[in-house]
Order: sequence, then C-alpha cells, then structure tokens
Amino acid sequence: MNDLDELLGRLARAPTPAALDLMEDCVLARLRAAPTARTGVGLGVMTALAALIMGMAGGVPAAATGTSPLAPLGPTQPLAPSSLLLGTP
Repeated sequence: MNDLDELLGRLARAPTPAALDLMEDCVLARLRAAPTARTGVGLGVMTALAALIMGMAGGVPAAATGTSPLAPLGPTQPLAPSSLLLGTP
C-alpha cells in the first residue's frame, strides 16, 4: 500500500499538464462542429402509420375454421392429464 500512497502523492504534487487547460475548449469546439442528426415530421408520421397498419393487420380476425379441439375452457380437453390417463369421456 505504501507504493500506491507514494505514487498518488507524487501525482498530487506534479504540475498540471498544459494540454488539460485547452481540453474543454477543444471538446466544445468539436461538439459545435459536429453535424446534428435531424428527423423531420415525415419520419414520425411514417413510423406512426407503420405501427397503425401493423396493429390493424394483427387485429383482423382469422378466417373461422371451426372450433379448436384444444379450447382451454371447453367441455373436452384432449390434452388434460386426466383425459390422457383415463381416456376421453
């Protein structure tokens, strides 16, 4: 631990590098110069329309093909353990 304490003490006593004085100005200049991504109203409208179309497509009922034999609340449940062990009533 003494080595770490000694190293930290030397670092605290060392003079601040001159490059650190200019770092904030350099970073802010690069941020100002960086192009910003723009998203217009068109992208938002397209996204909303896509979500609406997908919701409508998912909400359209499928063609009725009859009652499913695997109805969970129906009178006959062919995959229930009691039906599988004893046979269907």
